[in-house]
Amino acid sequence: MKPMPMLIDTHCHLDAAEYDADRDAVVARACQAGVGSIVVPAVAAFNFRSVIDCRRYAGVEIALGMHPMYVHVHREEHLTLLDEAIRRERPVAVGEVGLDRFQSRIDCPGVHEEDLTLQEFFFVEQLKLAARHELPVLLHIRRANDQILKQLRRIRVPGGIAHAFNGSMQQAQEYLKLGFKLGFGGAMTYARATSLRKLAAALPLAAIVLETDGPDIPPEWIAKRRNEPAELPRIAQVLADLRGISVEEVAECTTENAKEILKLKASA
Repeated sequence: MKPMPMLIDTHCHLDAAEYDADRDAVVARACQAGVGSIVVPAVAAFNFRSVIDCRRYAGVEIALGMHPMYVHVHREEHLTLLDEAIRRERPVAVGEVGLDRFQSRIDCPGVHEEDLTLQEFFFVEQLKLAARHELPVLLHIRRANDQILKQLRRIRVPGGIAHAFNGSMQQAQEYLKLGFKLGFGGAMTYARATSLRKLAAALPLAAIVLETDGPDIPPEWIAKRRNEPAELPRIAQVLADLRGISVEEVAECTTENAKEILKLKASA
């Protein structure tokens, strides 16, 4: 019997405080579950170092970027720090970057127009950095697919991943035209997520990568509890069931998709 291909968690905040008490065990469980690589994105200049430090674990890759929900802590000079960190650390992507029109302040509900203007400024500048360094981007998108697609058409980057994708089929096709893969994770596991599940079943498998977004977006079987990379095999099984194919096929294809878009080593 052919062994199960190794999985790649394309989005997990392994440096998050939720993992401080047992980070080593979290990584060990992921490895035991067959997760061969974990991509850890930054959210702001203040956590570049903690993300970089996650490289001490075998199979961890990093992305460096400034998240839209932390726009209130970003400063223009942080873009220079990001540029320098990219040159020095050689991450696999620029991220997590994007736009959030649902909740633009991490500590304050509602969308603030000033925040949205700042979000767009930092997003555009980080797209320019990604283009300059020839790196893909990890996109954060909440109620902003059309606005993000507009900027991606204007500032061409070498693809990337639309993290936690939850748009329409038409929007999905536009991302694919621009060289992006679409990230699916815990949200897809809920029976009530009918539109998302239909999309996961209908898209070309070559368009999809898997992710947990740990410690967030837990799958249905651990709802409201901490998520972690070891849950990825069951997430892969849900995708396989939705598509009526084997989990081995899902693992093999999504792993190759992640390697392709992030230029990961063949052994990942």
